[in-house]
Amino acid sequence: MTLLATSDLREDDPSLDVDPLESAFAAGDDRALKDAYDQYGSLVYSICRRSVDDAAAADITQEVFIAAWRNRARYDATRGGLGPWLSGITRNKVIDHFRSVSREDRRVDKVKNTPQPAEPTQQALEEVTLRMLLVEALDELPERARNVISMAFFEDLTHVEIAARTGIPLGTVKSDIRRSLDRLRHGLGYIHG
Repeated sequence: MTLLATSDLREDDPSLDVDPLESAFAAGDDRALKDAYDQYGSLVYSICRRSVDDAAAADITQEVFIAAWRNRARYDATRGGLGPWLSGITRNKVIDHFRSVSREDRRVDKVKNTPQPAEPTQQALEEVTLRMLLVEALDELPERARNVISMAFFEDLTHVEIAARTGIPLGTVKSDIRRSLDRLRHGLGYIHG
């Protein structure tokens, strides 16, 4: 019977060479995240810093460790060390950063290239103001008078058609319209005047 030397066992079973930090990280030991950051944080940051400024490198470094911790179940210590695995995540996060910046630049360019609306003319502003004042003045009329005025001016109905539609006597329709127009003229003239 042949006995295997300890060195022979290590070649046959790579799990025996796994660093305790890597095992703890893969197992989800909370302390392992801090230890991994302490050991590999400067490596991750320096990889980032080759491509981006200090602030972005610090942000990406943080994203790398968050992503690594969330995906620790995918980490297989027997297939490679934690450092190379984190380096791969770092490269992906740097690429994501540049894609994000590129999308943002396209959005900014699109906004910059969008023609600005023309400044409204004085006449247009006055028309909008007059319409708003007219709506407010119409709201101040009694309901029957407001309905009669609306039918006469917005639906273009004659006095006879309004009387037929509403059942209001023709003389009352005429007086409602006359009194309402006077109130509207007075209200708009007072506000405008």
